[in-house]
Amino acid sequence: QVQLVESGGGLVQPGGSLRLSCAASGSIFRRLDMGWYRQAPGKERELVAAATSGGSTNYADSVKGRFTISRENAKKAVALQMNNLKPEDTAVYYCNGRVAGLYDFWGQGTQVTVSS
Repeated sequence: QVQLVESGGGLVQPGGSLRLSCAASGSIFRRLDMGWYRQAPGKERELVAAATSGGSTNYADSVKGRFTISRENAKKAVALQMNNLKPEDTAVYYCNGRVAGLYDFWGQGTQVTVSS
């Protein structure tokens, strides 16, 4: 079993930056494809960025060039650096770890609010 704990959310002005962190427990972190999702009020949860167990990354078009995902297997952690934040980035952000067909773990979420 894996537990995921997010931190780093908060209130930031447009154009500002935040760094989200996700700490994992358990022994299978290296096998997990890790991702950050977000869900805004009234909208479906969407994938923001992913870092696979093999080291590749991908991003939603809306955040390309502004967000960077990184993972440190030795620390069992994944981070999301968010720059040039926009009001439309406001959402609850969730950390996810999965192995297709086997595991699907979620954190409790952290609120990010971009507002002046």
